[in-house]
Amino acid sequence: MAQVYLVTGGAGFIGGNFVLSLMNQGNAKVINLDALTYAGNMDTLSSVIDNPNHIFVQGSILDRELVSRLLDQHQPSAIINFAAESHVDRSIDSPGEFIQTNVVGTFELLEAFRSYHSSASEKSRAALRFLHVSTDEVYGSLGAEGFFTEETSYAPNSPYSASKAGADHLVRAYHHTYGLPTLTTNCSNNYGPFHFPEKLIPLIIQKALAGEQLPVYGDGMQVRDWLYVEDHCRAILKVLEAGQVGEVYNIGGHNEMTNLDVVKTICGLLDEMVPDSPHKPHAELITFVKDRPGHDRRYAIDAGKLQRELGWQPKETFETGIRKTIQWYLDHQEWTQRISSGEYRGERLGLGNE
Repeated sequence: MAQVYLVTGGAGFIGGNFVLSLMNQGNAKVINLDALTYAGNMDTLSSVIDNPNHIFVQGSILDRELVSRLLDQHQPSAIINFAAESHVDRSIDSPGEFIQTNVVGTFELLEAFRSYHSSASEKSRAALRFLHVSTDEVYGSLGAEGFFTEETSYAPNSPYSASKAGADHLVRAYHHTYGLPTLTTNCSNNYGPFHFPEKLIPLIIQKALAGEQLPVYGDGMQVRDWLYVEDHCRAILKVLEAGQVGEVYNIGGHNEMTNLDVVKTICGLLDEMVPDSPHKPHAELITFVKDRPGHDRRYAIDAGKLQRELGWQPKETFETGIRKTIQWYLDHQEWTQRISSGEYRGERLGLGNE
């Protein structure tokens, strides 16, 4: 029998890629719950939307009654929580939405799971898991040296990271207080197919192809660790299958780069991969813009625990992953254009950086 998963936020970037990876394995049934806010995109799920083992439900994790009904109806063995507001710039403009979805939404999801867990038989209860997907941004900003580990103190610096930190604390508390079988993963910056085009990498690709200015915050020397999304999905599945209940696992790509170097790398690859582009050399389109408030200087993940205990390591370097990513966007211009035009949800979007 297929294993049943409830995936929240499964029409978003990471959640959508995770759903596709589960369905490609052929032995999973996925209940996909997504509110279809601006970042949720049914086009991402087009290859599985008619698969009887993929059941899409439009709804919010804030709706405890709906979540409870789905749990009772489908009896999943695992909940994987990707549902979140995740864009830092948007959190600065509208922090309340982030508190509601990321903190209150996680609370409602945990409460629904707590009831489901308590009513399950002893045998099925032993197999249940709740995996919460979080971010390295909860740890704050690093100096030039060092790495975030699972023991690093939380020091969030934006409304987004603060809301994710609050959610992480709730997940931890529900394990220690109620004995719920929870797991938490904190990942570095993801990139890859189906990435919403207001984030740095897809934004730069699309603007460069259009010959538009490529905005880089401040001096562009902010450092991030880049993780190819398919590597992230493999790590999540590994933690779900073999992780120790109550533990936190950091997931990183071992690819530290400054934002400016990321943009220059994309420009160089586009010069090569689109040789007839009228906008070559694309690096001449780079322009520096005013830095955003509270912009953390450096993030870097130590994923040693995940590698030592569970045997996971990334398959992609940044060089291989970014080439695959650019090629995907070159091959899927219609997907991106439908988002940029707002056609996928009936409105036009204003795109920002990172």
